[in-house]
Amino acid sequence: MTDTPQEDELFDTFATLADTLVDDFDVVDLLQTLVESCVRMLEIAAAGILLANGEGELEVVASSSEAARLVELMQLSAEAGPCIVSFTTGEVVSLPEITKAPAEWSRYRDSAIEQGFASVYAIPLRLRETTIGALNLLGESVGTLGVRDVRIAKALADVATIGILHERALVESNVVREQLAQALQSRVLIEQAKGVLSHTHDISTDEAFTVLRSYARSNRALLSDVARRVVSRELII
Repeated sequence: MTDTPQEDELFDTFATLADTLVDDFDVVDLLQTLVESCVRMLEIAAAGILLANGEGELEVVASSSEAARLVELMQLSAEAGPCIVSFTTGEVVSLPEITKAPAEWSRYRDSAIEQGFASVYAIPLRLRETTIGALNLLGESVGTLGVRDVRIAKALADVATIGILHERALVESNVVREQLAQALQSRVLIEQAKGVLSHTHDISTDEAFTVLRSYARSNRALLSDVARRVVSRELII
């Protein structure tokens, strides 16, 4: 039996994610791989991930595009939306038509529509009774996500969750908090570095992130370390 292109992509993605499940792996890069893989394999336009910090508050850690990031930020600002419900309940939240979102999601709805999105699917990053965040899948057309796509998204979310928690984190909760705190701090540096590169190269923030990540990968460096050096002007890309 010949594998389909989607199956090949899925195998490659799982292999990539598995390679990150080692000591001192880069959480932000792991989650960025996840959202980009979702966009390539699933019938969606964008994806984003929200992670809970040490105080249990959600923050944007990865997004496939600036548009997705803006929608996630609005969700957090409004304290209402599918990812927040998914994180709180530990359940999948499906909204096939964003225009029909509950009234309390009005700010999230308006932001999503403004960015060109028409449907959303939120999947909790959950292992047993521990939920650490949520994966947001955004579509440009109205409709539900296919059963196969949902299964793939859940499988990828499960692998990412295991990667973040790690075996030792299941026993030592401090490790979980430290890893999440580090990921959130790294994201701040990455956003700052994107701004620097966007300004110096006169490119969009999405293009700036591609430049940043490509440099980190080609030089086998942590994304957060490269971002820190760019922000401090120790490195010129």
